[in-house]
Amino acid sequence: MNFLSWFRERKSPPRPLTIEDLLADGFYTGSAKSGVPVTWKTALQAATALACARVIAEGLAQVPLKLFESQNQVRTPATGHPLYSLLHDSPNEWQTSFEFIEQIALHLVLCGNAFVFVNRPLGRVAELLPYEPQQVIVKREGYALSYDITTENGQRLNVPASDMWHLRGPSWNGWMGLESVRLAREAIGLALATEEHGARLFANGATVGGILSTEQTLNEEQRQALRKSWEARHTGGGNAFKTAVLWGGMKFTPMTAPNDQAQFLETRKFQVEEICRTFRVLPIMVGYSDKTATYASAEQMFLAHVVHTLGPWCRRIEASIAHNLLTEEERQQGYYAKFMLNGLLRGAAKDRAEFYARLYGIGALNPNEIRELEDMNPYDGGEHYRVPLNMTDPTSPAGQEAPHATAEL
Repeated sequence: MNFLSWFRERKSPPRPLTIEDLLADGFYTGSAKSGVPVTWKTALQAATALACARVIAEGLAQVPLKLFESQNQVRTPATGHPLYSLLHDSPNEWQTSFEFIEQIALHLVLCGNAFVFVNRPLGRVAELLPYEPQQVIVKREGYALSYDITTENGQRLNVPASDMWHLRGPSWNGWMGLESVRLAREAIGLALATEEHGARLFANGATVGGILSTEQTLNEEQRQALRKSWEARHTGGGNAFKTAVLWGGMKFTPMTAPNDQAQFLETRKFQVEEICRTFRVLPIMVGYSDKTATYASAEQMFLAHVVHTLGPWCRRIEASIAHNLLTEEERQQGYYAKFMLNGLLRGAAKDRAEFYARLYGIGALNPNEIRELEDMNPYDGGEHYRVPLNMTDPTSPAGQEAPHATAEL
């Protein structure tokens, strides 16, 4: 079915999302109790939320995403499949694969949903076109979904589920992802409020507001003139630490508590950890210093970040590719997508050398496979496996060697 046919086709109208659906399913955020409006756009103004989103999005984008074909337990890159170059190189005319994965990861992390139009002019995927979440309205009719897209020029397009790659984050109802920003709006709102408080404090020369009082009677004009004169001389960063001169029995009484009494710095530090919990990102990954961390422990934290933070997102995207971009026949033929995380998990050079030596020693890897993992070219004869004489297969005939094996004492 081509684009125009399904665009013109009329069916019974599906139930559109109502405001109650939006409230329940995460596209509305509103203000936090701190009084700060929290949306996915304002959340990015919180340094920790921005850092968490970038750590996940850039972490996923830097990992090669490849399409493989598995036949008889032998895995080979499916370079002949049109989806391979779209995922690994460029999904459309203007984006690289890094930019594409980074964009959909940002949408997933912040909005809980990412939407990509799948262009299949000849029945096979030829182009992947991402849309911003606010451009898409999801319609549900029973267990069938359809999507209304509003283009940049205001045109409204109805897209069937078969032509929409809908990636979901953690979901309550199974068809819409939960929006992390909405669920954590209090933590993010408090971080924004404390940052705004600090900015206003230093805008006023790191001094607090207060009351100028006198026993004399002042009219409205005199009060306004006195206030303007005081603010002109004693507010703003350029007026910090200037000496104030009071006359006529006037007194200055601060109205707010000092920041150490309000635990301003402690609150800001706690909000870093609180927002990191929301996105399941270790604080050290966003530059939050841990004085107890050593080089060895930091290395383990980086590995934990790959396994526990990036790993679930990788598996979520891989499964979504299989479900939305591959046909049932292609899945049966052994096609699947995979993020190549080995480069992030391989550790230091010494650890890799010991790891490879052990695998080579038991015949699990040959030299060329090791060189491939290290992005090195193969060499003639490097396809042979080492098989120690004391590790021969007991089910094999005596004296029979495995093919391409080199027996060593």
